[in-house]
Amino acid sequence: MNTMKMKNDHLLHKWLNNEATEEELEQLKADPEYASYAQIADASSDFEIPEMNAETNFEAISNKTKSVHQLNKPKVFSIVWKVAAVFALILAGYYYTTTLDTSIKTEIAQTETFSLPDASEVILNSGSKITYNKKNWNHDRELFLDGEAYFKVTKGNKFSVKTSEGIVTVLGTKFNVCARDGLFTVVCYEGLVSVAFNDTLLKLPAGEKVQIENGKSTINGAAENPQPVWLSKESNFENVPFSLVLKEVERQYPIKISVKDVDTEKRFTGTFTHKNLDLALKSICEPLQLNYKINNNGVVTIETKHSK
Repeated sequence: MNTMKMKNDHLLHKWLNNEATEEELEQLKADPEYASYAQIADASSDFEIPEMNAETNFEAISNKTKSVHQLNKPKVFSIVWKVAAVFALILAGYYYTTTLDTSIKTEIAQTETFSLPDASEVILNSGSKITYNKKNWNHDRELFLDGEAYFKVTKGNKFSVKTSEGIVTVLGTKFNVCARDGLFTVVCYEGLVSVAFNDTLLKLPAGEKVQIENGKSTINGAAENPQPVWLSKESNFENVPFSLVLKEVERQYPIKISVKDVDTEKRFTGTFTHKNLDLALKSICEPLQLNYKINNNGVVTIETKHSK
């Protein structure tokens, strides 16, 4: 590289960083390639760089481009292409980050409260997961729920909760959604919600609930409580298979349940606490004439009272 080229590269570096003096800028304008520099800079002037995790995103982008650079690594790289490469990298990073989804997940015996980008509040029950696109949230208030969550939605454009069992749509309200193992329950506590499942669309006003099992509405009536009982560390069921109750116990306590001679499809209506395992097991077993035993290895055995 000749002396003049090195000098111009140095001036270009200062210009891109807004460090060039008026005299240096005039020298740079005399370079035949200045017009190309200016076009690249102008094209990027309105570009807004999103918030990024620099270390994570750089590693992901570098891995995608590493093989290309190894195959074709020029010895002399024009400064124009250096500048273009920088902006290409920024654009790649922008695309990479804006297509990523944000996921929040709770583990066994854990709940979590958090706010969405529009200040809507979500309380996530144990063993549940929510996924949404943070970057596009203000244009599309849509999320995916696997499990159970209580929502306090700020007023605004349409807010949708998509699950494997159906979709709940609102504008601004308070409601609870639970979608697990073929059971889809929605309770509206404030405002109005729209519930879509299969080819059915229901409008649910405040104080009403709907329970849908395997695509069919089984319960449609008044909500018994002013808010979800699981916020008070309880789980409540109305005419559901006992197998679903057992799974919920396993979500609220760090245990595994083994059953012996038990009809897990038998219907159950009742409540159990999240604060005391022994009391919880008694609450679900006594109504069905079942015995239970808490073993030292974290396994709970449940059997009918006549089993030996």
